[in-house]
Amino acid sequence: MSETKSKDSDETQKDTVKDGGKKTLSLGGTLSLKGGAPTGPRPGAAPGTVAVEVRRKRAQTPVSAPADAAPQADAHLSDSEREARARALEKALAEGGKAKSTLPKRRTTIEDKKKEEAAHKEAAEKSARAKELEELERIEAEESKRAADMQANAPALPDPESAHHARRGGKFADDGEAESYRDKLKKGAPKAPTKSTDDRRGGRMTVTQALNRDFERDRGPSLAAQRRAREKARMAAQGPKEPAQKVYREVVVPEVITVGELANRMTEPTGEVVKVLMKLGVMATVTQSIDADTAELVISEFGHTIKRVTDADVEEGLGGIEDTPENLTSRPPVVTIMGHVDHGKTSLLDALRQTNVVSGEAGGITQHIGAYQVSMPLGEKITFLDTPGHAAFTEMRARGAHVTDICVIVVSAEDSVMPQTIEAINHAKAAKVPIIIAVNKIDLPAADPMKVKTELLQHEVVVEELSGDVQCVEISAKKRINLDKLEEAIILQAEVLELKANPNRPALGVVVESKLEKGRGPVATVLVQNGTLRVGDTFVAGAEFGKVRALINDQGETVAEAVPGQPVEVLGLNGAPDAGDPVNVTPDEGKAREISEYRHRKRREMQAVAAVKGRTTIDDLLAAREAGQKTALPVIVKGDVHGSVEAILGSFNKMVEENEDIEVQALHTGVGGITESDVKLARASGGIIIGFNVRANAQARDLAAREGVDIRYYNVIYDVIDDAKAILSGMLSPSQREEYIGNATILQVFNITKVGKVAGCMVDMGIVKRGAGVRLLRDDVVIHEGKLKTLQRFKDEVKEVKEGTECGMAFENYDDIKEGDVIECFEVIEEARTVQ
Repeated sequence: MSETKSKDSDETQKDTVKDGGKKTLSLGGTLSLKGGAPTGPRPGAAPGTVAVEVRRKRAQTPVSAPADAAPQADAHLSDSEREARARALEKALAEGGKAKSTLPKRRTTIEDKKKEEAAHKEAAEKSARAKELEELERIEAEESKRAADMQANAPALPDPESAHHARRGGKFADDGEAESYRDKLKKGAPKAPTKSTDDRRGGRMTVTQALNRDFERDRGPSLAAQRRAREKARMAAQGPKEPAQKVYREVVVPEVITVGELANRMTEPTGEVVKVLMKLGVMATVTQSIDADTAELVISEFGHTIKRVTDADVEEGLGGIEDTPENLTSRPPVVTIMGHVDHGKTSLLDALRQTNVVSGEAGGITQHIGAYQVSMPLGEKITFLDTPGHAAFTEMRARGAHVTDICVIVVSAEDSVMPQTIEAINHAKAAKVPIIIAVNKIDLPAADPMKVKTELLQHEVVVEELSGDVQCVEISAKKRINLDKLEEAIILQAEVLELKANPNRPALGVVVESKLEKGRGPVATVLVQNGTLRVGDTFVAGAEFGKVRALINDQGETVAEAVPGQPVEVLGLNGAPDAGDPVNVTPDEGKAREISEYRHRKRREMQAVAAVKGRTTIDDLLAAREAGQKTALPVIVKGDVHGSVEAILGSFNKMVEENEDIEVQALHTGVGGITESDVKLARASGGIIIGFNVRANAQARDLAAREGVDIRYYNVIYDVIDDAKAILSGMLSPSQREEYIGNATILQVFNITKVGKVAGCMVDMGIVKRGAGVRLLRDDVVIHEGKLKTLQRFKDEVKEVKEGTECGMAFENYDDIKEGDVIECFEVIEEARTVQ
């Protein structure tokens, strides 16, 4: 209040005080309450006005203090002056209060407004808090009342401590007996301090209590403490634990397993497994891998049993279920026609099928396996496989023999038994397939069937006419003679074999041939051996898999299913499989994809192993240097069908075996047209591209023309072999041979300064040439081989000396010559080599 008065007085006294336009006080000076001499009139003040200045001290001193201190501060003033000043001050203060009341009120500021809002808000919060506290007190009162009622209605329970005393023979407190020493200690022990109301950490609290900071209620133990107490009581009730029995397990171990994974599967500590490995002499960490044999030793050390598995287990169950005899039905026999070149195999099949297949083969030679099914007049069906007859297709013919039931070997009655006829017999015997001999071309004048039968005896093939068990039928495919007898012989042999299959099961088969066709993709000729192959089946063929999109029979018709013994073309593969690969129908696409990935992985591993084995080491280089460097021909082979590519590679391998100094490197093989990638590979390797019944696309042709890559097209395999031989022959280094031209005997040795020793010789036989190779023989033993440095006749250098003529000779870098030594002269002749 004193500060407000001072401010008001200050504001009022600094203004000019007027009342009704009259001057109330006209003193020309400044009246100060601080003490000290007057300072005189203020500058700029109007004449006749009084300025009153009130100054406050910084200390909290009441306004009346100056009056008490005035006698000390204004000691130099007289009493009258001090009274005059006091009256003037009182009058001024009184008039200033009146003037202040007449002034207009100030407007409310923003700070005042904020203070008012804060005050209202605080009042509202206090009222809400008070209501919450009232509600909380009401709830607590109800809870206390309810607990008291429950305690009053509950039966009296014995005191656990009293019961404890009773069990130990003690006395109850009600008996008035003296308390035990333990009870006295308990009572005399200092009590734990009670929890403070401000301790927020103990017990449970509600959100309202947390907000209101209401912790006066005595709370019980926390939930975690209650759980611990219940668990402790449960464990005490169970009694002491028995030691756990060790569990022995069957541990599944793949081919390679890490130490950590092995420990996990055995449920043994990793450190113990590492210790056992160290005892076995294997220093391996947790993350390192060990093989299955080492893992088996570790597992046996811990007492477990091992079950070894491999990646090949993915193929388990691929063959399907075993067929029962009641589910089996008869199936058509699969017959392979074999024989020598141009003995009439395809013509016989033409006659049986009443079609013309030979016209579609280049040069009248069957290039790849054809699979056909023929219906007999009596309704029986026979499936024929026509294999190529010449030597290049040995592998294909061997594969055909393994998928067949009966082998018909065609022998020309005119040419009799030929080398490939013998080869066909050997293949059939190796496959343990029954043989039927078909003696063809009996209509020719020079035909001699009996000669054929007798020559077959040399190869352990005894026909029925010669008291054997091999059927023999004399036919003529061109004139269609005795074809019905051949069919009857095949049906009879099939009945003896009792060929049966189960058509009501997933299909099993074999790939006879595969190719890549434009617009159709990979196409495989499949011979169904068991079960039924249907459109929509998911299958795996070798390393490829797919879903059957279409089935086309040998007549070019689309069929819905293929029964056992029926050859069909299958569309829907993701790649061209190899000929001879097994075909299996799988339950779903995932299984087929898994098997395909496994087989691809195994194939890559085999290729990697072959590449590692083929790496050149220092020892290999030294051996190659000693043996002479081989001539290599890098080739890329692309064909229309996989069997043709295999036949070409087989011919190359046979060529390499027969010629030690050559090597044919198959950089890449495949089915389909020649692409740019093939041209780039050939350019990088300096090889040639062989296209068998395929062509290069426009981009590949342009790239080959720019890069100078040789692309050769063929449709007859003989031409491929002949050109490869010619190319390799041109690449071979010429062979060298020595030709003896004469010898001479040393009669006398001359020692010439700056020349060395010179032998005076007599030419005994032939001629001696300067620059030719010579050998020095002493007692018929070669002691030196080199060249002549000089050849003279009467001090003249000559090119050659004939028989019966004396001459002088000197060796290059050799002087150890004696009388009686023989000089043998020879020439080295180089000759071009050819590949056999």
